[in-house]
Parts: sequence; structure tokens; C-alpha cells
Amino acid sequence: MEEIKNEKLKIKNKDLRLIVIENKENVGFARGNNQGIKEAKGEYIMLLNSDTVVKKGSITKLIEYLDTHQEIAVVGPRLLNEDGSAQASCGRSPNMKVVALMLFKEHFGGSRFVRWSPEESTGVDWLMGAAFMARKEVFQKIGGLDEKLFMYMEEVEWFYRAKQAGFKAYFLKEAEIVHLGRGSSVSGKKEPILNIYKGILYFYRKHKSPIELFILRTMLKLKALLALILGWLKNDKYLKETYGQAIKIS
Repeated sequence: MEEIKNEKLKIKNKDLRLIVIENKENVGFARGNNQGIKEAKGEYIMLLNSDTVVKKGSITKLIEYLDTHQEIAVVGPRLLNEDGSAQASCGRSPNMKVVALMLFKEHFGGSRFVRWSPEESTGVDWLMGAAFMARKEVFQKIGGLDEKLFMYMEEVEWFYRAKQAGFKAYFLKEAEIVHLGRGSSVSGKKEPILNIYKGILYFYRKHKSPIELFILRTMLKLKALLALILGWLKNDKYLKETYGQAIKIS
């Protein structure tokens, strides 16, 4: 492994069992986490964003849950905003209904049907990649995050493979972690939309049938066209630029 040249990353306490991997560029969420996963030696592996604050005892609660519930392979905490309010912590697998709700959520009562923070601990399709803990055997069986996804949809795709392989995921409300936001992303405002378009298209190409991919493309184009028309009517530069590119992507 290369010598760490960034003084801020150097470890003063040599007794700590800590490996620092220094990249010269932003390699993306998937590849960055995969680097750590490859080096991890423990029975459990936890993915934790840099823009998080772990509440006291929360990691212990996640470990204890996996220790006492052998049927669960992955467990995630309740994510909180900086002000203590609940943040979306998990979501539903992106089938056609869920994608329609995601794209046209303003007409279907909001995004709570797609991503939400449950009132009680419960089994879920997927957990937010900002923080979750998995048994090492899950990564050994299905592999790491798909590095063809650079930002957004990585955890959704990984949890889909995990579920297909028979692994169960669980949301544990008693464990709490503050997620300050998308602090690791330095992209402009339009990048999340475009990356979501790219991510969901990649997911459907990889896991769904040709007819489902065709329907998805139709929905994406319709959403982009409606938003583009709205952008022209309101003379909104953001809508025009973002969804003009989104139409080309879809």
C-alpha cells in the first residue's frame, strides 16, 4: 500500500487497528467502500459515511442485534437530521410502482412510499448507504457494491442482490446516527437527478426484463418532458438544462 502523504490522515496512535486508504481522486461511493470492505477482517462490516455523527451506543446495538438474530444479515440505524428530526433511512425495491411514485411523487402524496423512516423496527428491502452493518458472508457471497454506479443507487442495487440471494435486511430504530447530508458530494444541483436517471436505467438493464426496461424508459422520458415543458414555461434554467440532458440519457 502506498505511503500516506496527507498529514491529516496519518495515525498518531500506532496501536490502533486502523488502515487508512488515501485516494488521489474521488473514486465514488461504490469503489471507495469496496476498498475498505476488501481490507476488513471482522465478522461484521459497517459502511459509514464521513458526514455522520454516531450517537452513543448505536454501533453496539447494531452488533448485538446481529449477534442475537441469526436470520438477519444486514441491519441499519435510524438516520436523523442535524436538528434531530427523522431522515429517510430505508426504502422499497424499485419495481414499476415504486419508480412511478418516485418520478411523479408530487401527484401521489410524496416520496414517503419510496423512502421513509419507519416508526418501529422492521424488515426492509434496503437501507441507506450512509450507515448499515452487514455480516461479512453477505459480501463474500454476492460481492461488493457495483462500481459501475458512481453516485446514487449503489446500495439499492446491492440490497437487491442480497435479497435475491436470500439475505434479510432490518431497520433498527433503537440505533441512531445523525446524517448531516450529502457532504461527500461536490456536484452541482442537477447532478443528483442525472445520476439517479443513470442509476435506475443501469439497475433495470442488469436485473429486469426488456419489456420492463422499455416501460421504465417511457416513464423517465415522460417525467423529463413534463419537467422540461415546465422549465420553458417558467423560464427556469435549472429545469431546462437538467431535464434536457435527462431526456437524452433515457
